[in-house]
Amino acid sequence: MSNSSGNLVTEFVLLGFPELCHLRGLLFGLFFTIYVVTVLENLVIVGTIRASSQLHTPMYFFLANLSVLEILYTSVTVPKLLAGLLAQVSTISFPGCLTQLFLFLSLASSECFLLATMACDRYLAICRPLHYPAIMESRVCLHLALSAWLGGFLASFVSTALISRLTFCGPNVLNHFFCDISPLLRLSCSDTTAIEMLDFVAALAVLATSLLVTAASYARILATVLRIPSGAGRRKAFSTCASHLAVVAIFYTTTTFMYARPHAISSFDLNKLVSVVYSVVTPLLNPVIYCLRNRDIREALAKLLRAPGPC
Repeated sequence: MSNSSGNLVTEFVLLGFPELCHLRGLLFGLFFTIYVVTVLENLVIVGTIRASSQLHTPMYFFLANLSVLEILYTSVTVPKLLAGLLAQVSTISFPGCLTQLFLFLSLASSECFLLATMACDRYLAICRPLHYPAIMESRVCLHLALSAWLGGFLASFVSTALISRLTFCGPNVLNHFFCDISPLLRLSCSDTTAIEMLDFVAALAVLATSLLVTAASYARILATVLRIPSGAGRRKAFSTCASHLAVVAIFYTTTTFMYARPHAISSFDLNKLVSVVYSVVTPLLNPVIYCLRNRDIREALAKLLRAPGPC
């Protein structure tokens, strides 16, 4: 379509995985299964934590928030991916693309802040056990969770607002399966140098701040655990944090690789592969790593399943 300023793109074509077009049916089945399992397992975790009074603690409150975030996070991209695998051509409007980009970046940033909050919670529980109940009262937990959610959305607002002011003259083929910053900026006929640098600084600030808090918390935890005299005590203390460290390692490695860089990566095949890891695979694995291997969660779920139904 055109207007007085020239030809402007009003929708984008999401290229998806053209090199795997002969496996379209297999990919649809795979991503559909992963999506359904991800949503169901996170809903089970949220429901179990809400229904079990013994799980009404700060740690499980933050885990429930993480599960809700994972449902939203994967729902921003995967349904559109599935629709694209069913259709011959997958298109998304310019406003829809910006909305998807904003939600995706906001939820990713919120997860960074939430993981840092959970690290602080584990630090206080292990290193300050006598003060822990007084510090992590319900109001404080609520404020911390709200801050993580709100901080993520605020961190992504400026970049998305600036991208919305760019001019897109064509072509309109986005070499990705969702609207991400790097492939979107490549299609703009405006100068994107300032936005690329701003996005790099914003991503680095979010990642560096949350990763620094997480690393400092676990450094103190490790120092405290190593001072525990018994081997059994050390294993028990560290077992409560091992799952968190696994999730942190996967999430921060992939997101830092994708966003904390001053220029877009040249290989978009690698871009899409890493994007699949942190937008599809990680939300699937997090509940397994975090909760379904957790004895308290398993016992609470088993108790709920054994509970007699209403007459």
